[in-house]
Amino acid sequence: MNNNKTGSGSSGGAAPEGTFAWMADLTPAQWKIFGVTFSAWTFAAMNILLFTFVAVSIKEVFSLSPEAVGWLFSVALFSTALGGILFGVISDYIGRVKAIILTIFFYSFFSGLCAFSPNILFLVVCSVFLGLGMGGQWASGKVLVAETWPREHRGAAVGMVQSGWSVGYLLITLLAALILPRFDVEVGWRVLFLVGAVPLLLIFYVWRNIDEPEIWRKTSRMRKEKKLGEGQEFTLSQIFKGGLLRYTVLATILTSFCMIAYWGLMFWVPQFLARPVEEGGVGLGMKGFIWLVPLNIGAFLGHNSFGWISDKLGRRPVFSAFLVILGILIYFFGQSTTLTQVLIFGPLVGFFGAGFYSGFGSIFAELFPTRTRATAQGFCYNVGRGVSALAPPLVGYMAGIKGYGPGLVTVSVFAFAAAIIVFTLPETKGKELDI
Repeated sequence: MNNNKTGSGSSGGAAPEGTFAWMADLTPAQWKIFGVTFSAWTFAAMNILLFTFVAVSIKEVFSLSPEAVGWLFSVALFSTALGGILFGVISDYIGRVKAIILTIFFYSFFSGLCAFSPNILFLVVCSVFLGLGMGGQWASGKVLVAETWPREHRGAAVGMVQSGWSVGYLLITLLAALILPRFDVEVGWRVLFLVGAVPLLLIFYVWRNIDEPEIWRKTSRMRKEKKLGEGQEFTLSQIFKGGLLRYTVLATILTSFCMIAYWGLMFWVPQFLARPVEEGGVGLGMKGFIWLVPLNIGAFLGHNSFGWISDKLGRRPVFSAFLVILGILIYFFGQSTTLTQVLIFGPLVGFFGAGFYSGFGSIFAELFPTRTRATAQGFCYNVGRGVSALAPPLVGYMAGIKGYGPGLVTVSVFAFAAAIIVFTLPETKGKELDI
């Protein structure tokens, strides 16, 4: 790897005047880190969200029920939870960059391997390893950018990286709309999985161009020299002791509620648009996937707006406001029966339903010290993701009873609950990162 130096995530002075003037003070190394973490997260999102677009094809090819398809995706979500916890620990010990390289390999290689699935068991096994990499990417990538960008712009930085999720969603939406209608049901979904192997090429760039952040290197030296005191213990045990225990529990509950709301909604949105009106859908058919583009444009704007607003107004009030508005919007979006209604509510659902994700990286980075930061983020975020694996079959069950639209509304209560939980955590805007 090269010798570019990166900062510790703090800044010595006030940002220049002007909305975007502060960007001029960023170093080339910080911009490279942003580019790598943004790209890696974009491709991770593309690969995991791919399942939501091939669900109908897999259902037909392997003769599965809607609930079984939901559980297939749930297996992938469960494995992302395990991957996030595992790679969070790995990242704290071997480094953020090495962990990022490993996660890219996992989610790319096994996505490509999914294309050759002869049966559902093979597909499930591949999806488990794919999920491990995808989950680990969040734990390592968000920490890397949080530790290297100026603290007064940490929320904006993490928000910009998180917007890679909506770009990945937009990318797979366009690919699905382009590829699936051109192939028969047996071939199209396999082609999409093959495309998921392309990010393997990113590994070579990361290895040659990105260095570990100085604050991690300092902490790593202290760990090797036995100078961390109680922080010398295994990182996963540290987050359940002392003052960190409360943060660990509350952060995990927060992510669980948020992700049940998100995945209960987003997993079924493509099917909601595609299914006939008499089944509770909008009736746009598989070509209706293209109308997810406005939703993801809204999500992209939400990710970036959340970080910037939270840097100004605080993490907690902005986080809560996004969730409350989302809970209200889900009802109206779930009642949509026309393309016009989809175009009105879709971008708003994307803006508020994905925007709050930008808050996790900055809040968790500021709550937990460097010695356990990736472990804590990986645990809290991904246990929540694992719990959310129950959401797709739950909504699928409700959709089977009342239709896809009313089924989506069942997740609103979790959005409202998360909006309350966030106020049990301290406000951390602009906090200097701890060792």
